[in-house]
Amino acid sequence: MVNSSRLHLLFFFFIIATACKGAASLVSSTEFTIQNSCNFTIWPGFLTGNGGAQLKYGGFTLSRGTSVGVTLPAGWSGRIWGRTGCKFDESGAGRCLTGGCGNKLICAGAGGVPPVTLAEFTIGNGGAKHFYGVSLVDGYNVQMGITTRGGSGDCQNIGCVADLNRRCPKELRVMDRGNVVACKSACEAFGKPEYCCTGAFNKPETCPPTNYSRIFKRACPKAYSYAYDGASSSFTCANANYSIIFCPR
Repeated sequence: MVNSSRLHLLFFFFIIATACKGAASLVSSTEFTIQNSCNFTIWPGFLTGNGGAQLKYGGFTLSRGTSVGVTLPAGWSGRIWGRTGCKFDESGAGRCLTGGCGNKLICAGAGGVPPVTLAEFTIGNGGAKHFYGVSLVDGYNVQMGITTRGGSGDCQNIGCVADLNRRCPKELRVMDRGNVVACKSACEAFGKPEYCCTGAFNKPETCPPTNYSRIFKRACPKAYSYAYDGASSSFTCANANYSIIFCPR
């Protein structure tokens, strides 16, 4: 089930994608470089959010110190995340400690199970703006950065480069063999409306930051910390290519 915090972000990117489709008649492509600077393997996952083809079939293996290029069609909208601690057999079946997408290597349209750090994009057609951000609304599992290459406009390098697993409150921790492997959002951990921005808390005026979302925001000021944190966490650039870096240095 998708909670309202995640629906808020998906709705935001769907609206932007719809606007961008009519913004320009020119068609161009955008290049992503997915880079693993962690000292362990990452299994990136892709989820296309506007009915398009799943990039790289939705998931693949990325060994430490390696990178993979991906070409996005104009108008693409979706999210990228990193799965950790995965073990897959020759058929691609297996499990991950964090971010799994249905016990398979190729996610093929399935999203990552929270808690997971997300990079979210809407790529405009032609010269239209791209909208992008890093979200901790679904919690955190691995450091992530987005850097722009070329482009015009604000074009900031952003992300969550802090290791939130080290500073995660005890009640939000996901543990494996005595190690913190991910940090839940307060919504995921407690399911209360004031943390999920649901019910009487379903608008910015009634769902302010909480002590938990402030921990995320202090650690990663340019990342979404909760559902209504868009003002300081959504960024734009035009005609750029991007690097999505796990464990940026």
